Amino acid sequence: MDEPLLKVEKLTKIFRSGVVGGHFTTAVDDLSIDVNRAEIISLVGESGSGKTTVGKLILHLSKPSMGKIFYNGTDISTLKRKRLKEYYRNVQGIFQDPFASFNPIFKVDRVFDLLFESYLKDKVNKKHDLIVESLEKVGLNSLDVLGKYPHQMSGGQLQRILIARTLLLDTKLLIADELISMLDASTRVDVLNILGTLRDKEKMSVIFITHDLSLGYYISDKTMIMYMGNLVEVGKTKLVFDNPLHPYTRMLLSAVPEIGRKWKKSELEMKRGEVPIGGCPYFDRCTLAMDICKKKPILKELEKDHKVACYAAEGVKSDDSIPVGENHNS
Repeated sequence: MDEPLLKVEKLTKIFRSGVVGGHFTTAVDDLSIDVNRAEIISLVGESGSGKTTVGKLILHLSKPSMGKIFYNGTDISTLKRKRLKEYYRNVQGIFQDPFASFNPIFKVDRVFDLLFESYLKDKVNKKHDLIVESLEKVGLNSLDVLGKYPHQMSGGQLQRILIARTLLLDTKLLIADELISMLDASTRVDVLNILGTLRDKEKMSVIFITHDLSLGYYISDKTMIMYMGNLVEVGKTKLVFDNPLHPYTRMLLSAVPEIGRKWKKSELEMKRGEVPIGGCPYFDRCTLAMDICKKKPILKELEKDHKVACYAAEGVKSDDSIPVGENHNS
């Protein structure tokens, strides 16, 4: 089996607030993932689950508290100068607000100019042709784009320009953090289709960070469900959606709107309590919580290409199941 393009091992990020003493928050907790070449992975979870922090760690915009990130077999924490610059070229990020990625006083051409001034000095003589070609690949006409200011363009056009920019760099891995959450429905589909085309034709890998399960289902080969910094379910997208094993995944799926669906209150009911230290992160919301869940479960493969971190999904039973509403630490 080929070595993964990106390998993340036991990645942990702890934030501290306050100068003396302070409060510690674990944003990412012992996370391990593999990203293969020409693969789209959806990293799904609600706000505050740690998805964006994972993206920033992979982009080397933030340093992990523990753990390693390997790109093509090399630990990125060991990269210096020229090799680190090459990593930044191969691994690019596009974020939620496309307008924030452009300087409003410069025309959009400036994002391309900067590339040719830094990474593509040897291709300056082909600059115009390369830009036109990259824009065409994302469905834009250079005559409609070049020479304009960001405020003269839509969010969808700006996101496409940023994707075209990564094509010029021959990017191997794209971190797309809520890439289309600010776009209208029709534009969303266009941008998702572009990502699919880049995977198939350019062999680009994508980590698609989103809170929307339906978008992940449309675009991804593999889905990873994240909750409070932890991966709770990982598998091929069809398996995760056809046979969700973790209670949190089922809760997320129950919240996806469907035409003609009759809502049942029980689908979204959740209990509240305290999460035991070292226990399952979903303990306080899970109606299936058992005494054994005070010990944190690990990801286990329950069917081929489908892993889950849940004792109930494994079929573990306990006579000490904790009734809804009780204090879990008592």
